[in-house]
Amino acid sequence: MTVADNTEYAEDTTYTAYAEAAASHAEQSYDLLGIGIGPFNLSLAALADGVPSLSAAFYDQEQAFRWHPGLLIEGATLQVPFLADLVSLADPSSRWSFLNWLKARERLFPFYFAERFHVHRAEYDAYCRWVAESLTSTHFGRRVDSVRWNPGRGLFEVGHTRLDSEGQAVGRGVRHARNLVLGIGSEPYVPEALRPLIEAPAVQVVHSADYLAHRDRLLAAGHVTVVGAGQSGAEVFLDLLRGRPAGSERITWIARSPAFAPMEYSKLGLEQFTPDYARFFHGLAEPVRDGLLPRQWQLHRAVDHGTLAAVHDELYRRSLGGGWPDAVLTPGVTVRTAGRLGMGAVELHLEHQEQGTRTRMVTNAVVLATGYRERPTGRLLAALDPYIRHDGAGRPRIDEQHRIVLDPAVGGSVYVQNADRHSHGVGAPDLGLAAWRSAVILNSVTGEEPYPLPARTAFTTYGLTSATAPVSEIPSARPAGIRGS
Repeated sequence: MTVADNTEYAEDTTYTAYAEAAASHAEQSYDLLGIGIGPFNLSLAALADGVPSLSAAFYDQEQAFRWHPGLLIEGATLQVPFLADLVSLADPSSRWSFLNWLKARERLFPFYFAERFHVHRAEYDAYCRWVAESLTSTHFGRRVDSVRWNPGRGLFEVGHTRLDSEGQAVGRGVRHARNLVLGIGSEPYVPEALRPLIEAPAVQVVHSADYLAHRDRLLAAGHVTVVGAGQSGAEVFLDLLRGRPAGSERITWIARSPAFAPMEYSKLGLEQFTPDYARFFHGLAEPVRDGLLPRQWQLHRAVDHGTLAAVHDELYRRSLGGGWPDAVLTPGVTVRTAGRLGMGAVELHLEHQEQGTRTRMVTNAVVLATGYRERPTGRLLAALDPYIRHDGAGRPRIDEQHRIVLDPAVGGSVYVQNADRHSHGVGAPDLGLAAWRSAVILNSVTGEEPYPLPARTAFTTYGLTSATAPVSEIPSARPAGIRGS
């Protein structure tokens, strides 16, 4: 069952309060404690709500659920269908489904007639906030500071800080749990060449994660450069293009990838985002997995066909009167170095990879649509590090059930959400696998099967099995009575 969080906090005057809080509530513990409340742990919380025997809680340092607020651009949609909500692909009858949210908002018939398979990003954000605010197991304003294994109690000990609305610490406490799940998400990635500029107040260099907060200033800038050819880069470029006057667009879009390429969206191609493929990928040798991931960039770092078409349509419309719009789109370009140039200008030193040429460009503003990286867990799990088994690259080993492989001396489990691309493949950060992974974790935690899962999810068979054995291994099928020569 879901239980209320009655942690007793000590005044934040000294930081010796962890032990005091632990002693005062030593008898209380959770079956499962989640760290971070993004879509993946929110999916887990929603499905856990349907397991009455399970006590669970989820902590996040933010004051409320927020999902990429800087990219809730008007008209932007998810790249996954609405069925890839928090619960439906594991339990379509759940009260926390997207369709039930529409019903609760009296929007089910409008959605039905809209015939939308891919919903607006802002709509998905509102749906997730409804779930986060309705569940009793989600607790915001709780920053988890440390995790350690308590061998005497056979439980994880989680030290955390309660934060006020300004983000200031007002107290500290400790909770215990038999199992943990990390859902701390990813953070914006800034290339090394541009890191000195990202925090400089005199120049406009922002990551696309913060785009909307800077949109008005970017539209007013003399010349704007967008770096990155993924979905975010395309959406930012299109929004800026639409917001700038025809004939005076003064906007450049550059990217390291060899083309402004469409995302793989064929039906069989999408089967690489199924549990079947994740199991196949997990079973490959580590060097094979590491070599395979970079080659799969078009599965998740490209642009959906609709956005590419909208960019082309907007550029074409601006050419109807003759001439070309003042917009430059150049793939295959790397930013080697960058620096300030006078007041309010940035100088980018560029190299074209295939052409082997270099040049410099001056711009007034830069939007870095350079993606995200998994947040490191080293500091949070520092006390557990002696128990963690690592792979050849020093990363935590993750088993098929999304658990960090720990020393047998640790009786509990630490699960991960969206932190296992190296072990489970490109589907790890995909919303379409959120409910499935949550069901796998809950089945593992309970040792039962509150969410039965199908044995097969794809038409494609990944890897050779007895059903796809090489011809040399198949017995001869010559008709009876015919002898070979």
